Amino acid sequence: MADYLLGLDAGNTVIKAVIFDRHGNEIAAASAEGHSRMPCPGHVERGLDELWTNARRVVRNCIEQAKIRPEEIIAVGCAGHGNGLYALDRDDQPLLGIQSLDTRAAALVEEWQAQGVGDRTYPIGQQRPWPSQTPTLLAWLKRYRPETFNKIGTVFLCKDFIVNRLTGIRVSEMSDMTGCGLLDVANRRYDQELMEAYGLGDCLDLLPRLIESSDIAGQVTQGAAAQTGLAVGTPVVGGLFDVIASAIGSGVTRTGAASIIAGTWSINQVIIDTPHLAGPVFMASTFDRERYMAIESSATSAANLEWLVREFFPEGSPDGRSPFQLCGELAAAIEPAADDPLYHPFLYGAQQDGNARAGFYGVAGWHTKGHMVRAVLEGVAFGHRQHIEAMRKAGALFKEAVMSGGGSRSLVWPQIFADVLGVPVSIARSRETGALGAAITAGTGAGVFSDFAAGAASMVRMERNYVPDTRLDGHYARRYGLYRDIAEAMTPIWRRLASARAQVAGVAA
Repeated sequence: MADYLLGLDAGNTVIKAVIFDRHGNEIAAASAEGHSRMPCPGHVERGLDELWTNARRVVRNCIEQAKIRPEEIIAVGCAGHGNGLYALDRDDQPLLGIQSLDTRAAALVEEWQAQGVGDRTYPIGQQRPWPSQTPTLLAWLKRYRPETFNKIGTVFLCKDFIVNRLTGIRVSEMSDMTGCGLLDVANRRYDQELMEAYGLGDCLDLLPRLIESSDIAGQVTQGAAAQTGLAVGTPVVGGLFDVIASAIGSGVTRTGAASIIAGTWSINQVIIDTPHLAGPVFMASTFDRERYMAIESSATSAANLEWLVREFFPEGSPDGRSPFQLCGELAAAIEPAADDPLYHPFLYGAQQDGNARAGFYGVAGWHTKGHMVRAVLEGVAFGHRQHIEAMRKAGALFKEAVMSGGGSRSLVWPQIFADVLGVPVSIARSRETGALGAAITAGTGAGVFSDFAAGAASMVRMERNYVPDTRLDGHYARRYGLYRDIAEAMTPIWRRLASARAQVAGVAA
């Protein structure tokens, strides 16, 4: 009897394969790290051949570690980072992979803002153009790289490419396509008027067939089976936008439930019954066949700590503590004070300002490494708070949240989140919530579970809980106000810096 579900989680850097039993126990896991290319300032790309090589390797390794027969895997689900742009050529061969950290289209977004393009796209797609968004990148390629654009046969998302390599089928599903701004959200379909607003009215034929997340996209082909170790004919579901997968893998499945993901991206999401709120939210995505997810997000989260560790703490401590453990201990040792440094987590730009950059503010001679680390942790939490305030203002309310992503592994950071956001924060047992959500989706599509909620009830458990320290309410209110004021003051400076970079690049060219 088949008893296992395989979940894949393809992020901007790492791809993971995890085999779960029906109760959410991790039987085996494997991962591989890919490499990004940055051929020009603001351009962040990856090789699709490497992505598939890593995907098939982690699947095979995972099956071998589990010591199970491939036929015991009921179904496969794949989650992947949203937005960016993944393309096959007209012969269905890998063409281009642009990651969701890319900011090459920042100037195009500014141009569109001046023209009011967002006023046309938002009522239909529930998004305004932003630099890493899939249709924005496609429009950039059409204007500035026509030699590449003219080769495109299919445009879809990261996990769609992996599903295609497994099954030979060109397909995408609702959560990813709404999350990247390519669907009429309310009617769950492609829309000619929306495409025309992006200047892509002649590109509908580049978009793949749409299915639901838990629908069977296809079966593992003989060629893919030989490369991955999976059994020929194993069902593969449509999969999920990874933020939705992480919500499901955290047990967030009921209306009004909230998921916070502190990963490469700051993801803040609440399940709602209608895509129409009382005010604008950054994006909406489908959750299941009836409900939606209000999402506020940006590339401003745990990637900042990863940068800090990589550049300043690569060796950890002499006694063997990991760099991340050392950073957590340094931050925990700091007693919060009014003159602590502030940090903007804009290494890869801000949500609607691709020109924004990271920075420390208010650093004094008596500040230590611990102060700098804590400033980064708090700055990331402030970035999440800014997104959450936008959702609350629009009517997407919640009283508690489940946190996942790399930031949730810290014993210090979730408490900072609870204090900054003013809500209880829980941490799910599984560290691989994206892969678990994909596995739950595979189980739902294969008939193991009646729906997502039943799958989450069977496979998700909570591990830790954090309660806000109300004594810090005033402290963080003041610091958050400074965080916002400094960002506003820096906006014209960031624009000048971007202009200077563009002039240097033009001279170099």
